[in-house]
Amino acid sequence: MEVTNRRVDEELLQHLLGLESSKIGYYAEVKQKIRELEAINRDLRVRTNELQAVFGAIKDGVAVFDATGRLQYCNGVWAQIFPGAGEEPATCQRFFHPARACEAQGCPVSDALRGEVRDDSFAVETGDGTRYLETTATPIEDADGRFARALVFLRDVTEKRKREIQLLQAEKLTSLGVLAAGVAHEINNPLTSVAGYAEALLRRFRAHEEIASDQRLEDFPEYLDVIVREAHRCKTIIESLLSFSRKSERGVGEVDLRALIDEVLQLLSPIARSQGTALLVDTQADVPGVRGDATALRQVILNLATNALQAVGEGGTVRIRLQHEQGDAVLEVEDDGPGIPEPVLEQIWNPFFTTKDVGKGLGLGLAVSYNIVRRHGGKISVRSAEGLGSTFSVVLPVHDSP
Repeated sequence: MEVTNRRVDEELLQHLLGLESSKIGYYAEVKQKIRELEAINRDLRVRTNELQAVFGAIKDGVAVFDATGRLQYCNGVWAQIFPGAGEEPATCQRFFHPARACEAQGCPVSDALRGEVRDDSFAVETGDGTRYLETTATPIEDADGRFARALVFLRDVTEKRKREIQLLQAEKLTSLGVLAAGVAHEINNPLTSVAGYAEALLRRFRAHEEIASDQRLEDFPEYLDVIVREAHRCKTIIESLLSFSRKSERGVGEVDLRALIDEVLQLLSPIARSQGTALLVDTQADVPGVRGDATALRQVILNLATNALQAVGEGGTVRIRLQHEQGDAVLEVEDDGPGIPEPVLEQIWNPFFTTKDVGKGLGLGLAVSYNIVRRHGGKISVRSAEGLGSTFSVVLPVHDSP
């Protein structure tokens, strides 16, 4: 009986030892799996950090959208273009088509989620105004080969677009300058003759009483006055056209913009008072002079201020500001008029484009101003919105005194 019990105890002990051995093996296997998972997690963190570093170093905006079009990730450049992106839930609608819901066609994210690689360009309104963007959207597949996410690269080409527009405008003005310089002599000579002979006829007519008293010729002086007036008007147009020519004989030297503003103020203050408009001036005292043609720069200030006065009605306000900013003299002419519609903004620098009534403007003022500022190495721009007025800015490099 004792032998039998001992055998049972030994078998039980072996069984228990086998169980413990199995547990030890199981625990060792689990521990190995944990080590493997930790290694995978470390590798995943490293790869995630690498991707974030790559995305952060890319000079373009980068964003990832899920299958519903919701933003999952964006880098710093994207957040600079779209402030607040990544801080709150947002979909592709906010970035690419805020005025309408996401559609199957026309949205780069939607196209990428269908497996398409799409390049596109478009304009969006941000807090800094209109920005021109170029995008490349590409699909990302999941483990099952489905298009689960969209990767979008975005490049801000606003400055490039502005330079292209400025270059095109400069080419237009240069061509017009060549044309004006070529035909001015041929047109001015006949106009001078027409005006001169008409004035001579008018003097002779008035000098001979027997002719002047002839009732059949009573309208003759009026006709001659019209001829003289219109001939001089044509000469004025030719002189405006010649402003586009590079062949300027005017002197170039250091120009005090504050003095030019004062001169323009003396000219326009009576007009402003007569129409009930407040004409305000705010000039910084220490703005250095600029190197250029004083007569031409005075014309720029006069053109911008005159346009502003014409844009506002009774009770309106026009402000002329002059500041020194980072090596530049910055002149601004602001009005609280009706503003400029977007389609018109794209054309205001074109010669002969005007929204004024016939006979109230040739449409050359802004084009001439644009060309003058460009010749002085400066920049001219406008910020405007319907109902919010307009601000024209002229930036000119200051003159470095020896």
